Amino acid sequence: MSDPDPSGLHELRVVEAELNERWPETKIEPSLDRIRALTDLLAEPQHTYPVVHVAGTNGKSSTSRMIDALLGRIGLRVGRYTSPHLQLATERISIDGGPISPSDYVEAFRDIAPYVTMIDSRGDVPMSKFEVLTGMAFAAFAEAPVEAAVLEVGLGGGWDATNVADGAVAVLCPVAHDHAEYLGTDLAGIAAEKAGVIKPGSVVVMAQQAPEAERVILERVAEVDATVAREGHEFGVLERQVAVGGQMLRLQGLGGVYEDVFLPLYGEHQARNAALALAATESFFGAGVAHQLSVDSVREAFAGVVTPGRMERVRAAPAIFVDAAHNPHGARALAGALTSEFSFRRLVGVVSVLGEKDARGMLAELEPVVDELVITTNSSPRALDPDALAAIAKDVFPSEKLVVEPRFDDAVETAIQIAEETDDPDESISGGGVIITGSVVTAGEGRALFGKEPA
Repeated sequence: MSDPDPSGLHELRVVEAELNERWPETKIEPSLDRIRALTDLLAEPQHTYPVVHVAGTNGKSSTSRMIDALLGRIGLRVGRYTSPHLQLATERISIDGGPISPSDYVEAFRDIAPYVTMIDSRGDVPMSKFEVLTGMAFAAFAEAPVEAAVLEVGLGGGWDATNVADGAVAVLCPVAHDHAEYLGTDLAGIAAEKAGVIKPGSVVVMAQQAPEAERVILERVAEVDATVAREGHEFGVLERQVAVGGQMLRLQGLGGVYEDVFLPLYGEHQARNAALALAATESFFGAGVAHQLSVDSVREAFAGVVTPGRMERVRAAPAIFVDAAHNPHGARALAGALTSEFSFRRLVGVVSVLGEKDARGMLAELEPVVDELVITTNSSPRALDPDALAAIAKDVFPSEKLVVEPRFDDAVETAIQIAEETDDPDESISGGGVIITGSVVTAGEGRALFGKEPA
């Protein structure tokens, strides 16, 4: 008898429905007690492989993917845990460079479900969805088994569920304002929470930070006797040139200079993420002035990096990109990439933002580079109503540059039409562009609309 669900997608949907009955990732009770209790019952799977722990506000997923690619190309079997997902939940747990299968995702959940039930019964607060997913990832990596795990912090650092793992290398991406409801608005306080992933004796690879954030991170480094490598001091981008399909880089690593590194991603921020990932990988292997990684392996790894939903081109004419920028810092990086790498005759933005985010701040960053804006919504129940978002946008954009299209697919189609418009019949319609952005959900739905598979 044939399998009625050979892809495993039906069972995946059943599991996701069950997980969605738990507290979502936007609702947390800051504590490591529940995840510690779970990992104790699971025999501490997170301690069976070395960990690279990636924290910060922006750039975590891209940097995690680059570290994964580098470790894998050098010869390790790698597990990667990131969040949130763009299209399918399986994207969160990656082994051997790609998402686990729906059936493996379901199996990972079913294997730990009895222990989750035990933890739920012990206290007033049951395990959250993110805590359960973290336990699933830990167990799946141990079962594989992997030789290294790259763990992206979900929210914060010190009390994030991933922090029951001991990262031999802690990566601190740029720290900025986000999740104010949990992290507050004081940058030093935000940095202190994110620096909680730094463990005694670890190596800390730190991106350039605002002075108040850097001070707090370095205080944590000193407190736990860690070693630090800083962007702009021990490593960094020496040279960056725009190239077809990405950029060509010259990187200063901890072990020397890496020439002619092609990165198929756009923007200065991705070049800096690449330098961060390189230094983290060097630190993992103990590379230094006397030991450089294989330059050919580094080139091959970076050339094959895929970062879905990060300035990702999904159509050529007009050029349509999706980007998961969801806070002002991310929108600023996106605007910089659109300006430095492209010259559009007309650029149209399609934007949907989640309700708790700084929509006005994001729109202010996009306004200088976007000629017209199409306001819409996405499928998340947290998405701002299009009319509410339009009211915010009117404080930033002239009304004649705004269009409201409540349906996402209609909004994209309208943006394409605007991008192709010309007042001069002799003027070429080429050179138009569309950027779909505002949240991870928006980027994911943009990918799906253009037929992109989860990655």
